[in-house]
Amino acid sequence: MTTLAQKNGRTAAMAALAVIMMVGLAFAAVPLYRVFCQVTGFGGTTMKVSESEVPKQALGRVLSIRFDSNTSSALPWQFHAEKATDKAAIGARKMAFFVAKNLSDKPVTGTATFNVTPLQAGQYFSKVQCFCFTEQTLQPGQEMRMPVVYFVDPKIMDDPDASKISEITLSYTFYPVDDTKPQS
Repeated sequence: MTTLAQKNGRTAAMAALAVIMMVGLAFAAVPLYRVFCQVTGFGGTTMKVSESEVPKQALGRVLSIRFDSNTSSALPWQFHAEKATDKAAIGARKMAFFVAKNLSDKPVTGTATFNVTPLQAGQYFSKVQCFCFTEQTLQPGQEMRMPVVYFVDPKIMDDPDASKISEITLSYTFYPVDDTKPQS
């Protein structure tokens, strides 16, 4: 026969275990969601690095590519695309340049997040090379020109939800890198 105290102890232990599991899932949710989005293109997230070969030949269809650039209010940088728009034939390798300038009097490191809209285009927009793959450090007053090499995968033409897209927006937002990380 179990006593009331034993039942209460078991219930408390199960509740504590549930809380620990929920906290663990909360910490794992963001990295797992990021991986899911990069693998599936969900939410307009492009694959971090193109895993497919750059097509040998461009298709005749041309898309308008729009470049959007933003900075966090906590980052003392100016950041913009050299050209606001470009034309890209599906399958053609293209390059765009962005410019960042450190407006502060000390070195500042930033990292860029990216997104593609419309959302259906994310899985077909492949970046071969991008400044967003690594952290960028700018010295006081330094201005840096940063390339993005990309292509739109011809498989977009086989997707009924994406084949009619005529304009794709590649958007970047730069954030400061947390300086409180322990040095290794």
